[in-house]
This record gives sequence, C-alpha cells and structure tokens, in this order.
Amino acid sequence: MKNDVIASFLSLKDYCEREHFKGWDPYDGLNSRIFQALPLLKKSALCRLVVIQGFKRCPVNLRRIASVPKEYNAKGIGLFLSGYCNLYQAVAKHPEWAEHLGQPQELRARIEELAELLVSLQSKGYSGACWGYNFDWQARRLFLFPKYTPTVVATNFCATALMEAYEITRNEAYLDTALSAAQFVVKDLHRTPYQDGFLFSYSPLPGNDTVFNASLLGARLLSFCYHYTRNEAYRELAEQTVRACCYGQREDGAWVYGMLPVQGWVDSFHTGYNLDALIAYQELTGDESFAPYIEKGFAYYVRHFFEADGTPKYYDNRMYPIDIHCPGQLLVTLARLHQYDKYGELADKVLDWTIAHMQDKKGYFYYQLKPGVSSKIPYMRWSNAFMFNALSHYLLSR
Repeated sequence: MKNDVIASFLSLKDYCEREHFKGWDPYDGLNSRIFQALPLLKKSALCRLVVIQGFKRCPVNLRRIASVPKEYNAKGIGLFLSGYCNLYQAVAKHPEWAEHLGQPQELRARIEELAELLVSLQSKGYSGACWGYNFDWQARRLFLFPKYTPTVVATNFCATALMEAYEITRNEAYLDTALSAAQFVVKDLHRTPYQDGFLFSYSPLPGNDTVFNASLLGARLLSFCYHYTRNEAYRELAEQTVRACCYGQREDGAWVYGMLPVQGWVDSFHTGYNLDALIAYQELTGDESFAPYIEKGFAYYVRHFFEADGTPKYYDNRMYPIDIHCPGQLLVTLARLHQYDKYGELADKVLDWTIAHMQDKKGYFYYQLKPGVSSKIPYMRWSNAFMFNALSHYLLSR
C-alpha cells in the first residue's frame, strides 16, 4: 500500500468516527428547523424545491444558521458497514495491516455496531426490509418523496451490506433482514414494461420509473438474495430487468440515465452502478449471456470518463461538475469487475488526483469541484461514506 493512500484513508476514517457517522446531505435542506416552523412555506411545492436546490447548489454551507441537524443516513451507514467489512477482510489477508486499519476484534465490534444501527433505520410498513433517506425530497416535476420513503437504490446498498456483515459475524438476524428486502423489490416496486422485460421503479411512489441504474440495482439485490435462497423467482425477475436494461444500452456501450427525454445524459458513476449490478447478476446466478454488454459498457466507461492525468469527468462529453462519486465509483467498479491488474495504474492516477484536489486537511472529501466556486461542504453520505467504501475496496484489491 502506498503511504499517501494509507494516510488519506486514516484521515478520512478518523473524521467519520469523530462525527459518529452522522452528517449533512446535499438534499437535506427541508430538514431545517426554521423552514419546518413556517407552515405556509412547507405546503408549497415550489418553495420546497427552491429550498432543496438552494441548499444543494450554494457553495457556502447554510445548514448551521438554518438549524439543519446532522443525522444518520441509512445508505451512508450501509456504505460504512460495507467498508468496515472490507477492512476486516484486508486485515485477515494481511495481518501486518492491523496496526494501521484496526485489530480484527475492533473491526468486528464496529461491524456489529453499524449492522445493528442499520437494522434499526429500516422504513416501516412495507413487504420486506427497505431503507430510504432521512429528509423530504422535492423533485423538479413537483412531486414529494417524504423522508424515509424507501428506494431500491438505498435498499440495495443496505441489504447487501448486511449480507457482508453476516459473512463475518454469522449473525442470522442480519441475513434474515437482508433477504426480506427481496419482498420489497418484488411486491412494493412497480414495473414498467420495456422490450422483453421491464424496469423496476425507483420507489413505491410514482415517478422515476424509467431509470436504468435503479432497475439494475434491483436486479443486483435479487441476485444476492437468489445466491442465498435459490429462489428461482428472484433469478427470473432479475434476468428480465437485466435483459431490458441491456436492450437499452447504446451500440457504443453507453447507457443514458433513463428513457425519458429529460434523462438523456450519460454520466460516470451511474454507468459504474450498471456495471456493478450486471457483474453481480452474472456471478451470483451463473448466467453469462450478458457478458458482451458488460465488456462493451466497461470499455466505454474507462475510455470516456477519465483524463490522462487522472482527472475524473462527470459526463462522457464534458468534465464539470467533478463530483466525488466519479473517482469513488471507479475504485469500486474495478474491484467488482476484477480489473485492478489491468487498470491499476488508472486507479492510482485518479486516486492521487482526488486526494490532491478533493480531500480537505481535516480528512473529509469535497462534494463537487466547478470551474468557478466549488462546493467543499463535508457531506457524510454523498462524499465521505462513499469514499470510505471506495477506498476500502482499493485497499482490499491493491
């Protein structure tokens, strides 16, 4: 391991542990106690949208003066849990790393702590375990996702993290909770027919029904559940939505974000999500019929989203905003697709650039860099949990 990467990770780890894994989020503006005390504004969809987008886009952190509390975010806790599981495996493979990354008993205690917390953060009232975000979210098309509305994206990250915790602790309660998430996907999400398959919806509420990465993450979760249960219905549903999403892949290997005209962009980290989901489906079900789509998609990914000096791009046709998800997802995607042997130099360049340009001296990572004034707010879920998990993949794989 390179000393600068170790130092970067330990600085991030120290920051997150000091904050007890709580923090702010780009989209948590409606959690402002001041805004919540103004009933006329609360009822206006336009006001809600303005507040969320204003807090998200403003490079100055307004959250302290607006009394936005630091809170747990379920997806963030899932990312931390997965990251600590990776650290546990890394120390098991390399006991000499325990001095830096933590002793096995300490890491196991942290895994159990985070797993119990994650179980407690479930959204209630659905067919299986599921998770959402700790804030109301107002969409541009003026529909509201109330806080804790479960999403397939958050549920995938949380449930599979509990499976990883089960593999280390052998606590059946973690596995049982995680496996029940399949029922949320099967029964609570609606499906949009597409070609010979369908797309899973983003959440049980209307809206975002045509997003490829969300549907593929639903397939990813079902593939994990199939691995443990051998429930053929899970495999069949995963195969149907994988087939639909692969049909939606362009000939050059790219995926647009979704099927609606306003969803026609191609970006870095959602492409990584797609590849992660496809390789999980292939490895967990044994179905290799979609391997050409993975190969074509990965070739497009590494060619179009990273500059020669390691600068990560957001879009395939322009660079800004440089979002911390873009370098972070590369470290995960290379691990998932077993590509570090071939693309380790790319990972090193991107990681070196990211540490130099996007990590604060206090340890946390910035949200986005822009040509003008950048947003360097320490968001826990979006920036720091994501990079904690990403760096843990890098350490385990390299």
